[in-house]
Amino acid sequence: MVSDRALEVLKVIVQDYVGSKEPVGSKTIAERHGFGVSAATIRNDMALLEEEELISAPHTSAGRVPTDKGYRVFVDQLAKIKPLSNSQRTGIETFLSDSADLDDTLARTVRLLSQLTNQVAILQYPVLSVATVRHVELLPMGSHKLMTVLITDGGSVDQNIVECPSELDVAVVAELRAHINGQLVGVSLADMPSKLAGLAATVSMPRRALVGALADALSHALEGHRTDRLVMAGAANLVRTERDFSSSVYPLLEAIEAQVTLLKLFTEMQWDSSEVQARIGKENQGPLSEAAILASAYHSGNERTSTVGVIGPTRMDYSGNMTAVRAVARYLSKLLGDEQKDRA
Repeated sequence: MVSDRALEVLKVIVQDYVGSKEPVGSKTIAERHGFGVSAATIRNDMALLEEEELISAPHTSAGRVPTDKGYRVFVDQLAKIKPLSNSQRTGIETFLSDSADLDDTLARTVRLLSQLTNQVAILQYPVLSVATVRHVELLPMGSHKLMTVLITDGGSVDQNIVECPSELDVAVVAELRAHINGQLVGVSLADMPSKLAGLAATVSMPRRALVGALADALSHALEGHRTDRLVMAGAANLVRTERDFSSSVYPLLEAIEAQVTLLKLFTEMQWDSSEVQARIGKENQGPLSEAAILASAYHSGNERTSTVGVIGPTRMDYSGNMTAVRAVARYLSKLLGDEQKDRA
């Protein structure tokens, strides 16, 4: 059991090490921070922290660095999530509000989060399999071409071009548009394949070939609605911190690119609040065992929960990064929720 002062010593060790990249010594702490005690007393506190495996000596110098366990105590007990400034909030709102559609919103979100934190930003795609069809538009593109536009209640828009087996008639297109919307609006994306398989059978024989082609195009659109994918930005930030890793950073980069490990980790996270969760160092497995992951839940309408966060070395600005992750997750939820209201 360490004292309150020793915990404060741990706090400044974490903060100074994150800022300087250099091991922190008792003399530096005594001179730089207002503890009102001697360097010898600080050394005693550091000895207690070392006994609890919260700090360690990377080499024979007098300085100490936080361990994974030390970072965990810092995040759980000592880190304070600071509020964003008004200018930061305005910047987030302006940048994300200018997006054109869902895909653009998510791409902007990871770029913004990466810039705010100088880490790799990762965003799990919304759970669109539980989204429903809001509208299907059919747009003539000439005498033998139609564009299908599939719009979901989650804000996703997918377009495909269909080569039509016969010359198009405007009245027929309007009739098919109304019929297809009557069959598909309100249907969940999970149930769409079976609905599309039987769509051609719901029209007269002369129109079945055209409706079959339209059903194929809409089926192709569904392929983009997988839930097992991530949007990422800022890989260069990880390369710039390569010295924070004991060996090469490239296995971590490969794991991030492959996505499987991160998707499994996100699936394991249990979201019972809007607070930021942290997975630090050896709390992760494999190539993630030298990394820290900060993540929060965001909602894409109707309480559908997905994950947004950052990944980087364990030597990171936890307080600042947790602030950014929480703010971006909350604003993204608000933005997607407002889009839901606009479509209602």
